[in-house]
Amino acid sequence: MASQSRRVVGNILLSLDGRVSGPGGPFDMSWIARHATTQVSRDHVLRVSAAATTALMGRRTYEGFAGFWPAVAADETADPSDREFSRWLNAVEKVVISTTVGAGSWHNTRITADNPATVVTRLRERGSGDIVVLASANIIRALLAAGELDQLSITLCPELIGGGACLFDDTPAGSSWSLTEATPTPSGAICLRYDRRLATSDRARATFIATPSGHDR
Repeated sequence: MASQSRRVVGNILLSLDGRVSGPGGPFDMSWIARHATTQVSRDHVLRVSAAATTALMGRRTYEGFAGFWPAVAADETADPSDREFSRWLNAVEKVVISTTVGAGSWHNTRITADNPATVVTRLRERGSGDIVVLASANIIRALLAAGELDQLSITLCPELIGGGACLFDDTPAGSSWSLTEATPTPSGAICLRYDRRLATSDRARATFIATPSGHDR
């Protein structure tokens, strides 16, 4: 397993039935909006990103974020928490895992076609600060399978979607986690943080590195 000098955090919103998008496809996410925009949820994301110096994303997430977040920092009508998150995103190192795009126009963006676990291994070996995977289920799954995810940040939304992409499948090796935060929101969602419990068996599991299905690449 790679050096643990930098913590790797997977941050995502999840439905009660384990979905990250609805039956209408990867952009069917209207059910998320009212849960992501409470002040509690906004504060949760700021806490997760506070110690991070690298944001890791897939291509689809990057394109969606790049089309919205850069201008929010200067928008005086925007929520102050959103403006703070935008300033962080604009400044932070952004590493995008994609086999279909070669360059990104957003400041401080780097594109790579390498396997997520390989990318994280290299990032752990340089710099400091957390590495946060933002809303990219395929990357989170791959890092779970490789034993390269140290913390899970999940906003669990009280919605049963009944179809769509799931965060978890049969790929990630078994692992054990400790609950470190559980904060309810006014919408009924719960902001959760889990730290991975490391064991000797985890080091053996980390020899298996999974490649994501490509939906976010």
